[in-house]
Amino acid sequence: MCGIVAYIGAQKAYPIILKGLKRLEYRGYDSSGIALYGEQIETYKRKGRVAELEVWDEKITETATVGIGHTRWATHGEPSDANAHPHTSNNGQLTLVHNGIIENYASLKQELVQKGYTFKSETDTEVLVNFIEEIQKNNDYSLEEAMRVALKRVVGAYVIIVMENGFPNRLIAARKGSPLVIGVGEGEHFLASDASPIIEYTKKVIYVNDYELAIISKDEIILKNLGNEPITPYIQQLDMELAQIEKGGFDHFMLKEIFDQPASLTDCLRGRLDSENQILTLAGIDQHLSIFTEAKRIVIVACGTSWHAGLVAEYMIEALCRIPVEVEYASEFRYRNPVINSGDVIIAISQSGETADTLVALERAKEQGAFIFGVVNAVGSSIARLSHAGAYTHAGPEIGVASTKAFTAQLTVLAMMAIKIGLEKKTLSVSEYKRYLAELALIPDKVKTILGTHQAIKKVAIHYAAARDFLFLGRGYNFPVALEGALKLKEISYIHAEGYPAAEMKHGPIALVDEHLPVLFIATKDAYYEKIVSNIQEIKARKGKVIAVVSADDTLIRSMADHVMEVPEVDELLAPLLSVIPTQLLSYYIGVELGLDVDKPRNLAKSVTVE
Repeated sequence: MCGIVAYIGAQKAYPIILKGLKRLEYRGYDSSGIALYGEQIETYKRKGRVAELEVWDEKITETATVGIGHTRWATHGEPSDANAHPHTSNNGQLTLVHNGIIENYASLKQELVQKGYTFKSETDTEVLVNFIEEIQKNNDYSLEEAMRVALKRVVGAYVIIVMENGFPNRLIAARKGSPLVIGVGEGEHFLASDASPIIEYTKKVIYVNDYELAIISKDEIILKNLGNEPITPYIQQLDMELAQIEKGGFDHFMLKEIFDQPASLTDCLRGRLDSENQILTLAGIDQHLSIFTEAKRIVIVACGTSWHAGLVAEYMIEALCRIPVEVEYASEFRYRNPVINSGDVIIAISQSGETADTLVALERAKEQGAFIFGVVNAVGSSIARLSHAGAYTHAGPEIGVASTKAFTAQLTVLAMMAIKIGLEKKTLSVSEYKRYLAELALIPDKVKTILGTHQAIKKVAIHYAAARDFLFLGRGYNFPVALEGALKLKEISYIHAEGYPAAEMKHGPIALVDEHLPVLFIATKDAYYEKIVSNIQEIKARKGKVIAVVSADDTLIRSMADHVMEVPEVDELLAPLLSVIPTQLLSYYIGVELGLDVDKPRNLAKSVTVE
């Protein structure tokens, strides 16, 4: 949550920071602000979107070459001008932006109030900047020393960047539990919460680790740990293009990313699936095959959409590998003292690789001897670095807050894992293995076929845009797709929606059915098809409106449903890769029909890096 951008160099800082904040606005858009260093530090901040900062036309915006910026997702204190970042210390010397949560801010604030400090905001961030000031002032410390001492007392997660009056050619940053990337240029440096604001200027980056401080001038980057020991920076090359973070002619990032899926799935399969020679290569699995084949249990840990991908993976792995699988919400797993045995395999799924609950859950499982395997999209992310091994999804940057292409890329990686392990364990026959590989190779083109029907799906969306409630039902591999479809609709349209296994309908949800309730069935042809047909008949008998995602050659359900959305035939194990696409488009078009900002749904942010 929250986005941070900073620049130091020879260029004008204001337009670089402003553009960077717009690219990070998917991380939070309650309020935003920029601080620039001219003759001294000047700050401008406003409630609302980053566009509110465009009216700042002070002279400093044309001259300053150093600055910090922030776009906020509110935690402590409602969205307001006062609560927007950056925040300034009582003596006016320090200005700070912060991503994260300071859990012990209340006790720190009480200490500071007793010492005469006053506060203009309700934020934990203003407490932190004044706490650093107090340590610096009382001990005659440099800012670097004061930050080091202060952060040892802070409980919580943070990325902070600090400017100090009297030091116009320096920024100091620190990180624990929230992401920070430094872009390395010629005579200039860029800092951001992720690489999207940086890629336009440089592809050389440094990923800052937990408990590290970065002292940055236009010509130098010094990394140290909290013990004041120097660390050699490791410069990596970004595998990202500017075009990937632009809309490319689409009205919204969400629609672009839905339509990206044939390409993103091809990228996910590239170098791994050789369908001609029927070879599947997954380096992270290949190097640790015995760990997976001998595993007594696999625990999948994830949040949100990634948790739904984990549910599909549970079905896949248990069917093909015969290994027991548990799927856990990371937010619950981290607190409930789970039983972890040495040799357990933990699969962590996260688009950003920075999800706070998932990170903490992994750290605890790793301490107890579990083998950690990360399935992430963001190269160099915290989960990727924490894991013993892993597989990148290669979905490319996902800017829309509601995850679409990241979900299908996760499913693709998880399916390849299940197929690979199943063959090695001999719980999957060679003929089945070859059949699945052939099916996987066809998935990108089949997704393209579904996308070609988007105008028909748009008509369905317009028809149901006035609905107040939705029910999504599915069985087997398609049950998690029902959950994901309901989540997307809630996120994008603010329509109340619930996902259920279709067989559970009679255990309560059927009481909701009347002539006003749309019920969406994931009803592709599989082992549950006849049962789904019976469930649809039960809804129609109660005058419910039925929308069905059906296989292309289906005639029976087509004759029963009020509306259908077609997907090509596919093996039921891979069906979620196709059946989810119409639900993504349906949610998108309903949101657009309602006039909502589908890329930035209210109250949501892309990467949940705080509790």
